Amino acid sequence: MSYKNRTYVAFDGDKDIHYYRLMMAWKQNDHTNFNFYDAHDITQSRDSSSEETIKRSLQVRMNESKVFVLLVGESTKYLYKFVKWEIEQALKRDLPIIVVNLNGTRQIDVDRCPSILKDHKALHVSFNAAILQKALEEWPSSYERIKSDSSSGPFYYNENTYKSLGI
Repeated sequence: MSYKNRTYVAFDGDKDIHYYRLMMAWKQNDHTNFNFYDAHDITQSRDSSSEETIKRSLQVRMNESKVFVLLVGESTKYLYKFVKWEIEQALKRDLPIIVVNLNGTRQIDVDRCPSILKDHKALHVSFNAAILQKALEEWPSSYERIKSDSSSGPFYYNENTYKSLGI
C-alpha cells in the first residue's frame, strides 16, 4: 500500500477554480509558508471525458490523499454530479475534511455548506493561506483523535487562533 500524503481539493470547477489557482500561487510564492502536496498532479481529466472516466481519475487522486479540502462557494451545495460524489467518496474513505468558506465565514456557513457535511466532524475555516496551512498541518491528527468520541461536528478555530495568525 502506498503512503497517502496528498491533499484532495474539491470545488465548483466552473465558478471557483480561481480560488484553487490562488492556492497553487500561495504554494509557489517564496514569501508564504503555505504548502500542500496536491492530488490533482496525479492524473489529468479533460472536460470532454465521460463522467465514468472522470470519476475513475478522481478516485485515483483520492486514494493517494490524506486529507480532503472542499472549497465552498455560493453554488457548491447544489453540485451533485461531481462535488457531492467527491464528498461521499471522502466520507467512505474516512478522510479528514476541511471545509473552506470562500465568503470569509470562519465557522460553518449553514446556507452554503452541503447538507451531507452539516453534522460531520469536519473543520470549517475561511479562505486564507495562514489558517488553511494551520488546518492542513493540524486537522488530520486532530480528526484521528476525535473521530471515535461522541462529539459531533462541525468544528472551527476560535477568533484567538485567527488573531494569532494575524488575520
